[in-house]
Amino acid sequence: MTTPTTNNDLPSSLAENITPHDTNTLMYASRALYIGGAGNVTVVMNGASVLFAGLGAGTILPIRTDKVMATGTTATNLVALY
Repeated sequence: MTTPTTNNDLPSSLAENITPHDTNTLMYASRALYIGGAGNVTVVMNGASVLFAGLGAGTILPIRTDKVMATGTTATNLVALY
């Protein structure tokens, strides 16, 4: 399996389509999330649940997270960038 680059100066080297879930985690901690369809995204960051509201389609949210929650997430076509 390919692993993501660890050099933060380089662009993402791996991506994963996301199905939001309240207990499942992503393969790795993300470098960013791509939001394909407008809405809200709830993630867990450092153990705390955080809601990003009103995200537009095509947004790249530059956050590190390993969990995208189903509860509170209305945005669609999510992609984790690693």
